[in-house]
Amino acid sequence: MPSKKKVTLYDTTLRDGNQAIGIGLSLSDKLDIAERLDALGVHYIEGGWPNPGNTTDREFYQKVAGRKLKSKIAVFGSTRRPGTKCSADPFLKALVSANAPVATVFGKSWDLHVRKIIGTSMSENLDMIGESVAYLKRHKDEVLFDAEHFFDGYRAHPEYALKTLEVARQAGADVLVLCDTNGGMLPGEFLEMFRATAAKIDASLGVHMHNDAGCAEANTFLGVQEGAVQIQGTINGLGERCGNTNLCTVIAGLQIKHGYKLITAAQLKRLTETSVFISEIANVSHNVRHPYVGESAFSHKAGAHADGVRKVRESFEHIDPSLVGNFRRFVVSDQAGRSNILEKLSTMYPGLDKNDSRVKKVLAEIKRLESAGYHFEAADGSFRLLVERVMGNFRAPFSVRGFRVTEEQRDTGELFSEATIKVEENGQFEHTAAEGDGPVNALDNALRKALIKFFPSLAEVRLDDFKVRVLDGSEGTGAKVRVLIESSDGKERWGTVGVSTNIIEASWIALIDSLLYKLLKEQTSWHSNRERR
Repeated sequence: MPSKKKVTLYDTTLRDGNQAIGIGLSLSDKLDIAERLDALGVHYIEGGWPNPGNTTDREFYQKVAGRKLKSKIAVFGSTRRPGTKCSADPFLKALVSANAPVATVFGKSWDLHVRKIIGTSMSENLDMIGESVAYLKRHKDEVLFDAEHFFDGYRAHPEYALKTLEVARQAGADVLVLCDTNGGMLPGEFLEMFRATAAKIDASLGVHMHNDAGCAEANTFLGVQEGAVQIQGTINGLGERCGNTNLCTVIAGLQIKHGYKLITAAQLKRLTETSVFISEIANVSHNVRHPYVGESAFSHKAGAHADGVRKVRESFEHIDPSLVGNFRRFVVSDQAGRSNILEKLSTMYPGLDKNDSRVKKVLAEIKRLESAGYHFEAADGSFRLLVERVMGNFRAPFSVRGFRVTEEQRDTGELFSEATIKVEENGQFEHTAAEGDGPVNALDNALRKALIKFFPSLAEVRLDDFKVRVLDGSEGTGAKVRVLIESSDGKERWGTVGVSTNIIEASWIALIDSLLYKLLKEQTSWHSNRERR
């Protein structure tokens, strides 16, 4: 087995993951996810394909620089088109103009695609690869070559597939990434092809596996075992068709079981949190059976398993769940979660005793809300409000005495939304109405209009994103929904959450929390300044 080399993590959730059915990340979503990936310690973050028609991805590269991330930002695109000079190709020019130090360019390694998909000659395809890599190398710090359909190409025409790699290497590519674009490779065949390639190509190799045969992670592990220095994949395995290599599984497996130092131990503890956060932002249900990061990964029902793991942890758990920020759950006795909550509380209240009765109250309240459908991984604002209320350090400075929402379709065919609301602050009442682009927007406008008189700083709060998730489709239109709102005031962004069988009520709960969190921030800042004085 080759000696261990440094292995880098290349995340393509924002591009390949965004191609999954049902996923449609906004610009705000992408920037938020990029920050979480950076905090996780991912080495490369691929933002997307900023071709001339893709406004969101072009804006991502313009704005991500303002987030001051430590991860390297990579831009993705194709080689030049047949018969076109690199300097005149609009797609390559878009890669050069993108604000990213790394360019990942894909080219065809399967002769079938060369002849029947892009319709050019074998020699022209080689020129396209070499010239494109060389052109990008003059403008970027690093250039990665993704050999698309490499394994299918190697099976059909090994000499040509290897030639595409050699051309890219000679042109200056820093890493040659072998892609199983169709996702059909089984481990035995993959291993044979990877070894043969590594023996003939003197270059740094990476792997980019899809999961159509259910072997993406297994093949990735084998690739690293055989000397691959870069892993490309997505959080939670999001991607086209059956998805990509799940980086959560690979990071945990390589680091805990094989001793690779991919990220720090502290970052590894954020793996579960990051996984759930990205599911929430992508507005998909988190897979409870994900290895390492799923809710069921360390769950035990009453009986022999539960009894055994209480006596000796490793008897029914392959790793300590706390290493990846997950925790043990006993389905019947329900003893889970205390250490995780304590860890979050310790950032808010350093030195807090885990036996403090208030910790028990916080845990009990979170369990109650989670059983009702709440998730707090992407709702930090609601989580902090909950904690401060239970700890006795925050009380809502206003109360809502009632609200009403009216929806009307007029003769023009347009829908008209209006909300009326009555609030009280220290014995003073404000009764107001506002229109909006839909009932939630009308409620938001009316609420701000009523409260700004008492709390002028709420004018700074902006609702940046709004997501709705149906929690139980079996109830049809009567199912519970979870509403996730992201807000900002120009200095900080925060998420809030509401759950109800009524979408308006769920939205209302999240809206109220979004404004209360702003007031909580000001209260905390006021107390801190007073203490300093």
